[in-house]
Amino acid sequence: MTKLKLGAIADDKPIKVTVELPAPLHRDLVAYAEVLARETGQPVTDPAKLIAPMVQRFIATDRGCAKARRQSS
Repeated sequence: MTKLKLGAIADDKPIKVTVELPAPLHRDLVAYAEVLARETGQPVTDPAKLIAPMVQRFIATDRGCAKARRQSS
């Protein structure tokens, strides 16, 4: 089993944001979605749905960001 940083994607009500991705990054996102679908058994029909959980995971695990947030609170 592959150890991915993301788990199953929650189906929450989204806020619409438009983002342009470089083609190589989009291809990587599609490939990640395919691996995630195999690992979780849940189809990921739109790889763009991975962007929000990836950013959320990144922010949650960024120690520098967490430290700065604690200091500013």
